[in-house]
Amino acid sequence: MRNWVVGFVILASTASPGTAETCRQALALGLDVSGSVDAKEYRLQLDGLAVALRQKDVQTAFLAQPNAPVALAIYEWSGPSDQRMLTGWRSIQTANDLGIVAEQLAQTQRLPMDPSTGLGTSISYGAALLAQRPNCWQHTLDISGDGMSNAGPRPQDVRHFPDVSAITINALVIAPSPTEREAGASELVRYFEELVTQGLFSFVEQANGFDAYADAMAKKLLRELSGMVLSWQEPKALQKRQAAPTPGHFADHPQ
Repeated sequence: MRNWVVGFVILASTASPGTAETCRQALALGLDVSGSVDAKEYRLQLDGLAVALRQKDVQTAFLAQPNAPVALAIYEWSGPSDQRMLTGWRSIQTANDLGIVAEQLAQTQRLPMDPSTGLGTSISYGAALLAQRPNCWQHTLDISGDGMSNAGPRPQDVRHFPDVSAITINALVIAPSPTEREAGASELVRYFEELVTQGLFSFVEQANGFDAYADAMAKKLLRELSGMVLSWQEPKALQKRQAAPTPGHFADHPQ
């Protein structure tokens, strides 16, 4: 639990002074850096996100409503006790704001972390992060992952937590190695669709390997940012009704 305490201290310290400003969407990105992600794949993931944030159409989507900007935060996660903030909450009001975030990602170096995959805890961490932006009209958690949860609470175990049930969760699934890609990706996409994603208009985007991460991330961001903006009350009510898991293929997936 050491990193939970440290994590919340970091979250509080990195929040920007403009917390009370209106924003149309709070978007938290959680990047999987568990043991299945090697050093090359780690860089492909962070640099791919940086490339996506610099794309012209992605920047246009971020800046589409100047009077109600998007708030962006990024963290990485692995085992249940390991989450690390990469960039705290930033109100995206100019292309330069996205450039600063991209540069922070490019300069980030990997730290030793638990090699297991604590997907349920990573969701709870992201939900707590989003709760810091109650003024935003929408709250979206975006989880990138290349495997199923194998440590700590499972995704279906945390769905009824108040912070989790109130948000939209999308996913970017990174396909397994080329020899396993077709069957492995299909199984992994079903897992994320059934047990991870939730809320109004939630979806799973797929990257065919880490080398395709940048394009998949850009596509996902465009879909998230260009969607219909609803009132603050209506989507939260709808999401809470949709949050309860239903029995399915992965309901009893072992740790």
